[in-house]
Amino acid sequence: MSNDGIQRASDIGSADAPPVDEKPYKIVFEANKCFGAGKCAEVSANWEMSIASGMAQPNEYFFDEDDLEHNIRAAEICPAKKDDGCIHVVDRRTDEEIAPDPHGDGTLSVDW
Repeated sequence: MSNDGIQRASDIGSADAPPVDEKPYKIVFEANKCFGAGKCAEVSANWEMSIASGMAQPNEYFFDEDDLEHNIRAAEICPAKKDDGCIHVVDRRTDEEIAPDPHGDGTLSVDW
């Protein structure tokens, strides 16, 4: 966590991450905000709906350019949090949120 108390994307889930140059993008998923609309799974092969929980889950949290477009689409289409979404695509090189970026400034828009 940064000194000013604002949570950065790099603070979340990077302990077992692959090297940034191999997989420069990551998913930050607010599973506690997911209500199972399933729109992410309709537009991205990385997302599946769990029959057991009724919620979405990503197959991979870290990915490269080849999987960027459909993960961005999943983040943008997610209706959770009053359409701000609970799927966040982050560029690990810059620590900026690429999608959905409701603030318009690249800061991580989690609601924990």
